[in-house]
Amino acid sequence: MDSNMFLPVVESFVSINGEGARSGQLALFIRFKGCNLNCSYCDTVWANRQDAEFQNKSIGDLCSMVIDSGVKNVTLTGGEPLLQNNINNLINGLLENTSCDIEIETNGSISIKPWKNHSSRLSFTLDYKLPGSTMEKYMVLDNYDYIMGNDTVKFVCMDECDLHTAKRIIDEYKLSTRCSVYLSPVFGKMDPKNMVEFMKSNKMNDVKLQLQMHKFIWVPDMRGV
Repeated sequence: MDSNMFLPVVESFVSINGEGARSGQLALFIRFKGCNLNCSYCDTVWANRQDAEFQNKSIGDLCSMVIDSGVKNVTLTGGEPLLQNNINNLINGLLENTSCDIEIETNGSISIKPWKNHSSRLSFTLDYKLPGSTMEKYMVLDNYDYIMGNDTVKFVCMDECDLHTAKRIIDEYKLSTRCSVYLSPVFGKMDPKNMVEFMKSNKMNDVKLQLQMHKFIWVPDMRGV
């Protein structure tokens, strides 16, 4: 590992994981600058801007941060973490120098294939961007050839059209038999009760409804939580 390789970090903090398979568990979040998508409901637009403030953190510094935190779950997020030039070196560094479990939150527009032979301690929370996001055309569907049992596919839904699209993708790729699958409403845009009724009427077994826990505990747009 070259500890002198740097990545642009806009914030890092310890909190509970607000969504995904480790929801409710403590995690150290490392958020990177920049994203290749522009979702209609994005709640981290500030981190995606070219002029976003950031600190260049070395891989050595980030590994030390993880060890010093005493937290066993690390979430690499953004922005889009897989865009970062040195992300593979960071992943290898964390696997070699810590005992943490690493979750990568990725937007579904970049192939996860290069990282699928790393370790069982590495997992992906993969978004499928639905029509309401305006970014569906960028989804890399080949990713579903590489997902495994410790991975998650997440569908953030804005309306009933999004729900129907999510069901089609889940069924077409048999996702609920291969990984964790979550439906989540766009905060303030869709009533979760409607999602429950849709799940009931469509017999969506092995799919979980999930609310963004952190938005109910703190102010919805609060950073660092």
